[in-house]
This record gives sequence, structure tokens and C-alpha cells, in this order.
Amino acid sequence: MRVATIALHTFKESVRERVLYNLVVFAVLLTAAGILFGIISVGVKEIILINLGLASISVFGLLIAIFIGIGLVSKEIERRSIYSILSKPVMRSEFILGKYLGLLLTLVVNTAIMTAGLYLALFYEKRTLALSDLNVLGAVYFILLQLAVVVGIALFFSSISTPILSAAFTFCFYIIGNFLADIRWFGREAQNVFLERATALLYYLLPNFGNFNVITRVSHGEKIPGYLVVGNSCYALLYITILVSAAILVFEEREFK
Repeated sequence: MRVATIALHTFKESVRERVLYNLVVFAVLLTAAGILFGIISVGVKEIILINLGLASISVFGLLIAIFIGIGLVSKEIERRSIYSILSKPVMRSEFILGKYLGLLLTLVVNTAIMTAGLYLALFYEKRTLALSDLNVLGAVYFILLQLAVVVGIALFFSSISTPILSAAFTFCFYIIGNFLADIRWFGREAQNVFLERATALLYYLLPNFGNFNVITRVSHGEKIPGYLVVGNSCYALLYITILVSAAILVFEEREFK
């Protein structure tokens, strides 16, 4: 119950941030731009529209996850509201978990709005929706899994560092996570044992965000296989559990003066 209360309060606080409304507006504008590009590019209208729509959902969701996630803990400390919160019968683990779930709820709601905008754009373009268009929901689900991991990273760094450093670290982890396969390949081709082992360690240690990128496949009408849905869900859940647990452990030992 206390976790749900904190999560709801975090959600309401996030909604009050004007940046969220701006991001939703920009997502709608980009989707509208996709329609215009589709009109120009005969034969690839739907591909451009779906690519652009899903890419905008991913980018704007990432901005929300990072720039609000890094302030989940540090903002409460700066405003000194952390003292009044922890003086109540609220465990520190409940506080961290509630903060995480609150931002995750914000992302789900905003992603749902942007997804609805994408489907409206598709309907406007095609005047109908086919069963194959449901594949877009699979890509959106993978985007949410990716964002859930990013929120975990932002929350962890927010528990131990300043907002600026937290944003920098989270963004770096995200960038590296999208190129882990290339980094691993580079290590193998470098013909250097140390470099190969170092890149292999990074590959298995850091979350591989490239696993969640199915936008191109979906835009070309491919269906996401069930094993990939289950595998990515378990993969994301593992990293989320580790990151949130690490944030709780750090926050439990942190002293406030």
C-alpha cells in the first residue's frame, strides 16, 4: 500500500512536469511528418510512418526515463523532503520501489498516448487497420522493456550521484548497450587477448539494448516470434531486479545530514 502511494505521488509529480506534454506534442508532430514523407515516397508510406512513429516513441520515452529518472532520489534530497518521507513508517526499500514504479507508470501512460497517435496516423493513411498492424504493439512492448531497464539505471545512479553525473552515466550506458554486439566483434577481430576478454566482459555484464530493437522488422511486416518476447521479458526483468536491488542497497546505507 505504501509503495503504491509513493508510486502514485511520483506519477502525479511527473505529469506536472511540462516537458512530458512537450514530448507528447513532438511525438505527434513527428508522426504527422511521417504522413507527409509517406505521401512523397510512393510505395514505402507505411514503412516510413511506422519507423518514424516507433523511433519517436523510443527517443521521447528515453528522454523521459533519463531526465526524470535521475531526479527520483536526488530531487527529494535537494528539497530535503526526504526527511519527512523517511520519518513516516516508510521503509527505504519501499521508497525506492515506489519511485521506480511511479516513473514506469508515467512511461506506460505516455507511451500509450503516443502509440494511439501512431495508430491514428496509420488509419488516416490506410483508411483501415489490418491484423498485421498489431505487430506494432510488439515493438512498443520491447521499447517499454528497454525503458524499464533505463529507468533502473537512472534510479541507481540517482541514489549515489548528482543529477548531472547520473544523466551522463545513464546515457553512456544506453549508448554502449546499443553497440555491445559491435564492441564484442571488435574485440574478437583485434587479435588481442586482453581486449577480447574485456569486450566479452562488457557484453555479458551490461544490458544489451540492441536486443530490444525490432523497429525495422516490424515496419516491414515481420511478426515478432514468441520465444523472443519471452526471452527479452526475462532478460529485462533480470536487469531490472538487479538494478533496483542495487539502488535499494545503496540507499539503505546512505546517510543524510
